[in-house]
Amino acid sequence: MKLSSSILAALAATLAGCAPSAPSAGVPDEVVTEYAIHYPGQPNPPAPGHGVHAPGGAPHPGSTHEIAYDEASGALWISGQNHDSLARVTLGADGRPRIGYQEMPPQSGPHGIAFDAAGNRWVTLEFTGRIVAFDRAGRQIADHDVRLDCASCPEPINSHPHGLGVGTDGYTIWFTGKATGTIGRIAPDGTVQTFALPTAGSTPIYIRAGADGNMWVVELTGNQIARVTPDGRPTEFGIPTPYSRPIAIVPGPDGNMWFTEEAGGNVGRITPDGTIAEFPLPRAHPNRILAGLAFDAEGNLWVQQYVDHNRPEPGGADGVFRIDRAGLAAAPSALRPEHIAFYPVPTRDTVMHRIIAGPGGAMWFTELRADRLGRIAAAPRR
Repeated sequence: MKLSSSILAALAATLAGCAPSAPSAGVPDEVVTEYAIHYPGQPNPPAPGHGVHAPGGAPHPGSTHEIAYDEASGALWISGQNHDSLARVTLGADGRPRIGYQEMPPQSGPHGIAFDAAGNRWVTLEFTGRIVAFDRAGRQIADHDVRLDCASCPEPINSHPHGLGVGTDGYTIWFTGKATGTIGRIAPDGTVQTFALPTAGSTPIYIRAGADGNMWVVELTGNQIARVTPDGRPTEFGIPTPYSRPIAIVPGPDGNMWFTEEAGGNVGRITPDGTIAEFPLPRAHPNRILAGLAFDAEGNLWVQQYVDHNRPEPGGADGVFRIDRAGLAAAPSALRPEHIAFYPVPTRDTVMHRIIAGPGGAMWFTELRADRLGRIAAAPRR
C-alpha cells in the first residue's frame, strides 16, 4: 500500500527545506560531520562543503565504496576501488577519526569487505576476479581465484566479484558475481563453488545473511530479491515497483530483510517467505535516489539519499533519513511525517553509497564520488 499524496507532500516539504525534521521525543539532536579520505597517490578531495571538482574545474576521481566495522579492534575499513587502496579508520582520544591506508595490488579494484567470526578481513578484488583474506595482524592468509572456468575461452571469465557477505556459521564467505549473474561461496576448507541465478543479466551486487539462515541478494537490473539457501539454491522474488534498481539489503531486528530501491525511491521489507512491502520515502524532486541503509542499536532505520549525478538539476542537499522504528512496525500506510527525519550533509554531489552502525554509537557512511567518510552522532549534552 502506498502513502497518500498529502503525506508524501508533507515529507517532501521537509526534505526540500534541507533541515532535519524534529526527532522523536527523548532522542538527542544529531550532528553530521564529514572527513576527507586521502588515498595514497591520489589528488586530495575538495574541502568539506564543496562539490567534487578539483582546482581548475577537473572532476575529482572519487571511488569510495564499501564500509565494514571490526568491533574487536574498533576500526572501520573502507574500500577505495579505483584507488586500489583500503582506508582504516579508528577514533583518537579526542573522538576524531585517525585514518591509515593499506595499498592493494595495482588495478585490482578492491570493493566488498567483511569480517568472519575469527576476525579475518575478506576483500573482493573485482577487477582481477580474486578474493583475499587478512588476519588480525594484517598478514594475508588466503587468495582465491574465483573466475569461472570456460573450456572454449582463452582464459577464465571474471565474474567481477562485488558484494561480500558472511554466512550465519560465521566462516562461509559468499559473494556476488556482478558481471555474470552468479553467486559464489567459499567454504571454510577453501572450496569455491558458483551458482547461477535464474534471471540472466540480473546484476547481483549486494549480499547479506538473514536470520532464517539463508543469504539474501539484491538484483540491480533484475528488479528482484534472491534468497539463496546454504547449499546454493536460489529463489527470486519480484519487486512490485518496476525498474526500481534494488541497491542494498540488510537484516532487520524484526527477522525480516530490508532493502533500498535506488530508482524506486522506496524502502522494501521482505519476509522469509518472500512477501514484499514497500515504504515510499519523500523526494523533493524526481532526481533524488537512494543508496545504502542500516539499523541502529535502537531499531531505527537510516537510509542515504542523494541527487542523481547523471541528472544534477534541480540541485539540492544530499543526506540521510532516519525512520523511527515505530514507523516500520506496521503496514506502509502507517508511516507518518513524524516518523522521519532528514539530515543533510555539507558536501554536494556526494553519490552516497553505504552506511553502517559503527564506533561511538554513531552511524557512519561513505560518499563515493566525494571520497568522504560521514558520521552522524548525538550532539554533546550541555
